[in-house]
Amino acid sequence: MTCVFCDIIARRAPATIVRAWPETIAITPIGPVTPGHVLLIPHAHVADVAEDPEVSARTMLRAAELAADHPAANIITSRGTAATQSVFHLHLHVVPRTEGDRLPLPWNPQP
Repeated sequence: MTCVFCDIIARRAPATIVRAWPETIAITPIGPVTPGHVLLIPHAHVADVAEDPEVSARTMLRAAELAADHPAANIITSRGTAATQSVFHLHLHVVPRTEGDRLPLPWNPQP
């Protein structure tokens, strides 16, 4: 089975790379939900945040570095389809926020 994030890391698939580290990349997602929204993707293929805590911790470190560039941001990851995971390669969303941006979080009741 092919993994789109592995293909991006290997440069077999296109992506807008915002920043790169030896173990992680940050890319602009398709359809960012706010200006500055990025995905942090480890080079190592792990399915989700629970599979390899060390890879998850290094990826979170890089997400925290990028979140520090914003006065407010969400850092979001999901594990499993019931938690809205759709790509089974660990990735963290850094979503810059502003007052009144009206972006609901997944656990907010929707009308």
